[in-house]
Amino acid sequence: MSTRAPYKVLFLCTGNSARSVIAEYLLRARGMGRFESYSAGAIPAGKVNPYTIEVLDRHFNIDASQARSKSWEEYRDVKFDFVITVCDKARESCPIWPGQPVNAHWGSPDPVTFVGDHDKTLKHFLDVASQINSRIGIFTAFRDDQLNEWSVRSVGDQFKLPSD
Repeated sequence: MSTRAPYKVLFLCTGNSARSVIAEYLLRARGMGRFESYSAGAIPAGKVNPYTIEVLDRHFNIDASQARSKSWEEYRDVKFDFVITVCDKARESCPIWPGQPVNAHWGSPDPVTFVGDHDKTLKHFLDVASQINSRIGIFTAFRDDQLNEWSVRSVGDQFKLPSD
């Protein structure tokens, strides 16, 4: 267990209706108090996609019914330790964040653009959520000293295991 203040992590995508919300809630659930997770979008959709809520509830037992789609402007003055984009458009338009957080990109397909019946769409959302969940699992497995090392050096576009 960590003795430091929780790491602040912001997940960004364009609409803040699916991928970034999924990442926010998965990290909140799996982070065991080590992380404060947030999500936002460049052009918020105004509401969270219902499949996002359903996948988190049904497959991960996470209640995200209070999730809301919001602009990254809401967090403009918050000092984050990590800012992670989950879509290419957000990556391209991501603003400079105060405090020089570690920036990373975890690109995932946009499940909102999938067209199909309820079951196929739900499966597509689950596939994307499972990919994000795997990344969250790896991220949360790092020790504080490894995460702190990232905070003082640039790691480029991907998380790399710091040398021991």
